[in-house]
Amino acid sequence: MPRYREIADELRAEIERGDLPPGSKLDHTTDLMARFDASKSTVRSAVAVLAQEGLVVARRRYGTVVRDRRTVRIPLSRYQGSHDSDGRHGPFEAACAAQGLNGVMKTVSVERVQDPDVAALLGLNSTDETVCRRREALIEDQVVQLQYAWYPLDVAEAAGLDQPGKIEGGVYRALRSAGLEAVEADERVVARMPTKEQAEQLGSGSSVPVLTIERISRDATGRPLELLRVVAAGDRLELAYDALPLPGSERA
Repeated sequence: MPRYREIADELRAEIERGDLPPGSKLDHTTDLMARFDASKSTVRSAVAVLAQEGLVVARRRYGTVVRDRRTVRIPLSRYQGSHDSDGRHGPFEAACAAQGLNGVMKTVSVERVQDPDVAALLGLNSTDETVCRRREALIEDQVVQLQYAWYPLDVAEAAGLDQPGKIEGGVYRALRSAGLEAVEADERVVARMPTKEQAEQLGSGSSVPVLTIERISRDATGRPLELLRVVAAGDRLELAYDALPLPGSERA
């Protein structure tokens, strides 16, 4: 077995045992070189293996730390949890708070865009502008979801979604306050391997799958109000669909 693999195996075992808990910093490269009597390239190759597996992540100007892999359970009832918080939390934040996790939804950018494919899904003309809100979902300063949400221009303006900054209480609350309540949604979930950029943004490594979620929300007339696309680290997100109604056991 190559020496870098042996070093990676030993460090991985320390992480799995809890000797190196989430958030702890790996020893500096020179210290690891002395500890394992190995060259710089060998040590770096070992750490690269752990990063690819999503066990550690490099933080600029700080070093390499053990990645937090605690799973956040996102229930189907997450929107009810947001409603019950009296607007203090959005759905993701409410789900995290219920599990004692510090979840935060951060707005990265808000801009007007023209995208024929997005416009078609929102029932618009191909040349119509939409408002795109890009967000990151974080737990303890670690990005676990990348979110892109598009809205028809008139919907965004009415609900204040065309403005930068956080939407207190979540988007659905803002829509409802503007008289644009979403009453149904189609949601599709797919697992796949991440792109290089997504793996870097999530700090999850190239060998950890991501979950992709696409949801289209509509009002009572069937008009699309929002197109949401999410990319989430597959080892951090559990989608829970509890107490779903099933057909009765009796047959006519």
